[in-house]
Amino acid sequence: MTTTVKPPARAGWTVPALLILLSVVPLVAGAFRVGELASGAPVTADNARFFAAPLPVVLHILAASPYCVLGALQFSPGLRRRRPRWHRASGRLLVLLGLATALTGLWMTLFYSIPAIDTGFVTVQRLVFGSAMAVALVLGFVAARRREIARHRAWMIRAYAIGQGAGTQVLTHLPWMILVGEYTELSRALLMGAGWVINLAVAEWFIRRGQRPRSVQRAREHSPG
Repeated sequence: MTTTVKPPARAGWTVPALLILLSVVPLVAGAFRVGELASGAPVTADNARFFAAPLPVVLHILAASPYCVLGALQFSPGLRRRRPRWHRASGRLLVLLGLATALTGLWMTLFYSIPAIDTGFVTVQRLVFGSAMAVALVLGFVAARRREIARHRAWMIRAYAIGQGAGTQVLTHLPWMILVGEYTELSRALLMGAGWVINLAVAEWFIRRGQRPRSVQRAREHSPG
């Protein structure tokens, strides 16, 4: 007689918890920036562009912060299964928040006075990945309307992976800051790009893992080797 051991309920919260943890530094940085603008902090070379035009960066932060947290909760299969109405309603909200995040990010890249180290290839990457995030959100929404669930899931995961770029970029920058120190324009661009590429690589693995037949997944999970 074979007994099937069900994984503990908390196992379904591992991925959401890790994604929220990944968001902590960007969330804190965003709250600091909003507080800085609201309190009338001294204007410096680093923040002058935000004081000159605060609306885009405030909208970006107010959209990106809940997008990262609410998006993480979508990775809980139990929550999606038990609360389908919540999943649909929050999914629509995520599309709006994600589009606001992507479009304000593109606006800031195009129209803010960007520091020299963030020009060139960094600017190109921000434009490419920001545009890709917006396109992925639209394609994910259209797929949901057509009841193409697997395609909807894939595009929304890709959009979320791009939106979480700032969190992973903290991890790609930290070793360089500790071991090397200052950035060059090239190293900065490579470290920024690495954050997005890593996220998209993990996203594609996650998508393909979810597309396996359930019988294959169960066989692999319970195989002795």
